[in-house]
Amino acid sequence: MSRTIAIGDIHGCATALAALLRAIDPKPSDTLVLIGDYVDRGSQSADVLEMLVTLVSHCQVVPLIGNHEIMMVNALKTKRDLEYWRQNGGIPTIQSYGGRINNIPQHHIMFLNHCVRFFESANHFFVHANYDADLDFDQQPGDLLFWTHIFDEPPLPHFSGKKAIIGHTPQSDFEIRDLGHLALIDTYCVGGGWLSAIDVDSNKIWQTNLYGETREL
Repeated sequence: MSRTIAIGDIHGCATALAALLRAIDPKPSDTLVLIGDYVDRGSQSADVLEMLVTLVSHCQVVPLIGNHEIMMVNALKTKRDLEYWRQNGGIPTIQSYGGRINNIPQHHIMFLNHCVRFFESANHFFVHANYDADLDFDQQPGDLLFWTHIFDEPPLPHFSGKKAIIGHTPQSDFEIRDLGHLALIDTYCVGGGWLSAIDVDSNKIWQTNLYGETREL
């Protein structure tokens, strides 16, 4: 049977991503929804993007764009955006390309340019950061979709009745936060926690850490 599996914020943790993909063992009929923030903060962003580009040929891949991908793409256009990116986690990513943004290969840039703002399935919708419960998915403002964290006051259930799967806000206890109508799946791998993947229909969870250790829940 086909599966729909969401993967949380990777943030340059290629060792964890490789172990997670081995544990999931995606098949051609599976859909992997990548929740965004593939780069920055961690030291292996170039390896992460190469892995994701390769993954496209193995299963159905839906890559969402996160705020760190937005900063990276913009940094290739102006010096001002480059400096902003460097100040907000971009330095390790640049170092992973040998210290020069000109070393970023075109197929990595193409992958980033093909990332989408949101994705929805029959019973779920997937966004990087946050949402407005009263707006259609294609009407969601960018500041919510990409930048706004969810801390003390989570959004209400979306009017569609679908459950939200969201990243961006790192969970300090390293556990997925499931509120029923939404699940926050950034379990802070880059901060010493876990990289999480969840089969949104069966609720099976796979987690790996910076050392490639794996557990299933």
